[in-house]
Amino acid sequence: MQNDIRHDWTRAEVQALFDMPFMDLMFQAQTLHRRYHQPNTVQLSTLLSIKTGACPEDCAYCPQSVRFETGLAKEPLMEVMAVVDAAREAKANGATRFCMGAAWRSPKDKDLLKVETMVREVKSLGLETCVTLGMLKDHQAQRLADAGLDYYNHNLDTSPEYYEKIISTRTYEDRLETLANVRAAGVKVCSGGIVGMGEQTADRAELLRQLATLEVHPESVPINDLVQVDGTPLALGKVTPIDGLDFVRVIAVARVMMPKSSVRLSAGRTQMSDETQAMCFMAGANSIFYGDKLLTTENPQNLRDRALLAKLGMQIEGKVTTEVAIGDREACHVQCDHHHEAAHEHATA
Repeated sequence: MQNDIRHDWTRAEVQALFDMPFMDLMFQAQTLHRRYHQPNTVQLSTLLSIKTGACPEDCAYCPQSVRFETGLAKEPLMEVMAVVDAAREAKANGATRFCMGAAWRSPKDKDLLKVETMVREVKSLGLETCVTLGMLKDHQAQRLADAGLDYYNHNLDTSPEYYEKIISTRTYEDRLETLANVRAAGVKVCSGGIVGMGEQTADRAELLRQLATLEVHPESVPINDLVQVDGTPLALGKVTPIDGLDFVRVIAVARVMMPKSSVRLSAGRTQMSDETQAMCFMAGANSIFYGDKLLTTENPQNLRDRALLAKLGMQIEGKVTTEVAIGDREACHVQCDHHHEAAHEHATA
């Protein structure tokens, strides 16, 4: 089993996984999934945008960027008790992790005071906590760790090669540095990406290789299907959406490469059929964002999710987790990063 956990994947090896016959890939992914995870069980996380809009960055997928006219209303950082009330409701609905996302490029030290209080209060409810606030300095990561934060979400979004076509206001190295700061502080890492942004299969392969060659695999790997928002450079008609089976392949390859990680279906589930989501679970997805909204984009309603899980005979993981997305850009649809992805995610911890 030790040989299943690798950090030395080559580009050729990852591309070979994507090139496998679909059924062979699914079998391999499901075999590893059952080896390391409870089958037929899904963990529920809820994502809340605690500070929405006015993000100075230019992520092409994100409705929270101040550079795009998307009609999104700007909202300041929420009050602590309003966040706690939302977390309490999320727990009552079955979530075990509460993720809070703020649309910041990076938080100011003074902003962290309120976020630290949110983390402590949400954690006191018995939920796991996650935040996505943009880039973090090492001392900021340590402050969040001292407050008891369980997960920090910061997506790589795509491959290093395709990244410059999506974002110009922060570098890939900036993202990797934040992940290193979070890991050094002892906080679990939630990091994934977004597909369907016009990238090639090789970019999807390289995104997963970047994650799987980290010294420690992210504990949570959110995979987002781009939500095309009017007013953004990736709005409808700008790029061709990813094929459903190709999306399932991404989930399956992520499971093969990072067997112990939770693989989360994040943004874009409203545009997926029940059949596509079921295949994602078979491919190794074992976590979803649960609720009516992911930061600023729609998410399947609770009743639809419950009905689907019941149809599939899947159980909800008993422990409550809460992720707090602050507005980072829809989660950036969660997609964003919880980048402020948090304000898009697309997911997360």
